[in-house]
Amino acid sequence: MPITKQFLKSKPECKVTFTVLDTEANSIAVAGDFNDWEKAELKKLKNGSFKGAMNIPVDSMYEFKYSVDGEWVNEPEADGFKWNEFAGAENSVLSL
Repeated sequence: MPITKQFLKSKPECKVTFTVLDTEANSIAVAGDFNDWEKAELKKLKNGSFKGAMNIPVDSMYEFKYSVDGEWVNEPEADGFKWNEFAGAENSVLSL
């Protein structure tokens, strides 16, 4: 399960956990509208997968991508995909 969502009762945010099952990669980061496209590194686990979590405001849709060893990659199980004119490519979509 690559993306899990835990909606917080105390504030209008959702704890989103990103998990990437890529045992061959050296580094993976996530970047999107929710963090001004600043790469947030995911932690490499002992089983070779990468994982990281962040609180993101709800009631919105966000475009995002993973940076796998410097190459931009979409999340195959994203909530959807949207064409981005600036990037000239599709981005993954996260709906909260």
